[in-house]
Amino acid sequence: MCGRSSLTKVEKEIEARFHATFYTEELVKYNPLPNYNVAPTHMVPVITSAEPDHLHIYRWGLIPFWAKDKAIGAKMINARVETLMDKSAFKKLLASQRCIVPMDGFYEWKTRGKLKTPFRIITTDQDIFSVAGLWDIWHVPDTGETLCSFTIITTPPNRLMEKIHDRMPAILLPENEKYWLDNEIKPVEALQMIIPYPAENMDAYEVSAKVNNVRVNDPTLILPVESSPEAIQTSLF
Repeated sequence: MCGRSSLTKVEKEIEARFHATFYTEELVKYNPLPNYNVAPTHMVPVITSAEPDHLHIYRWGLIPFWAKDKAIGAKMINARVETLMDKSAFKKLLASQRCIVPMDGFYEWKTRGKLKTPFRIITTDQDIFSVAGLWDIWHVPDTGETLCSFTIITTPPNRLMEKIHDRMPAILLPENEKYWLDNEIKPVEALQMIIPYPAENMDAYEVSAKVNNVRVNDPTLILPVESSPEAIQTSLF
């Protein structure tokens, strides 16, 4: 799964990377940047197929339009690429409500016995990368207020990630981002863009266990720490 990430860049850097602009009122309301410890339920920048020229700020954890309670979002932070066409909650969204989620890293925990060691995984060929996702709009029953949310698509791991975890986020190749957001691209064609990112263009390093606490959010979280004896060797070579 992918349950923690980072986006440590500022507004202007993200806008330049995606040739899209934030709405000022959303930045004023949520002020999510930079975030060294992005977690489910956080408000996160996304770009949707409905408005590819703008960055919106949506809630991580998909709340389908038909949900009775927003608590369901905690169970829908990820969507496995293998079952997108089989699950009603995702199939419709795949056709017309795709999004990309900017990140500059994500965290995963390597389990060995009773020990869980946190790693930060980055791309080495781009400072900010995009992860494929799906979004929806939910209307709060009591107030009618709208809440936009998203889920992150995951894939089987590449050669780097398989040493750490059995899933990884669906990082898009930069040249495929505009096609993922193009609703003229049919779901079957869009799914062909969801492949494990090249391992040779990624790196992983151990980070402080402070990242385990979602209330901790500062630059020290993304600094490498000396690997513990129990930590695995993540080098590809």
